[in-house]
Amino acid sequence: MLGHGRAGQAVAQALLADPLIDLRWVARRHLPPDSLDHLPGTQVPVIATGGDALDELISHRPIDALVDFSSADSASHYLDAVRRHRLMLVSAVSSYAPQQLAAIRALADTCRVMCSPNITVGINFLIVAARLLRTIAPQADIEIIEQHFRDKPEVSGTARRMARTLDLDEARITSLRLGGIVGHHEVVFGFPHQTVRLTHDSIRREAFGTGASFALRELRQREAGFYTMEELIAGVMRGQLLAA
Repeated sequence: MLGHGRAGQAVAQALLADPLIDLRWVARRHLPPDSLDHLPGTQVPVIATGGDALDELISHRPIDALVDFSSADSASHYLDAVRRHRLMLVSAVSSYAPQQLAAIRALADTCRVMCSPNITVGINFLIVAARLLRTIAPQADIEIIEQHFRDKPEVSGTARRMARTLDLDEARITSLRLGGIVGHHEVVFGFPHQTVRLTHDSIRREAFGTGASFALRELRQREAGFYTMEELIAGVMRGQLLAA
């Protein structure tokens, strides 16, 4: 796993709690003087590495999947190793430049890749469900409400993604900034005689780890290719509907 910031630490704990996943190591750019060289209460090493050394790390400490919660700059240093070892890749980095994303997509001819900026199961289920309801009832009025902590200045990227998915102008997004709200997203469908509200509340960053676990399990059952979290969720829903 790459990344040991606040989100990365929470994700590592969630992966450790999954009995089907064996977390072999966590890599970060540097180890502060007062930090541990392993995850607390475990023997999982936290390794200071970066740049071309990532390729060497992957070669010398074998894995079958790489989870990336670091930064966009890391990708160029591990893509060759991912391709060479045919690793599964789960990336939750939100700020790839177009050429970086194109390089990741190019792995899909031989590797199983999941790349989405928000990989929480709940928010992606909400987006898929909202898209389905939009198809069923295209005449409904739709509004998006997003709430975050007081100091978050911009409209959330997740809300913008919802608007794009539902073919809505961003003017249909209402933003509220209140206290310490971690994250709340709501899609409201208005009908003449009923209202449907789809909501998601973020509580802890471990939700990203649950999403990473889900993505890894799903990728193991897929062919080589490039997937988004929405596509993995939609695939499970489609399978359940066909089995009903």
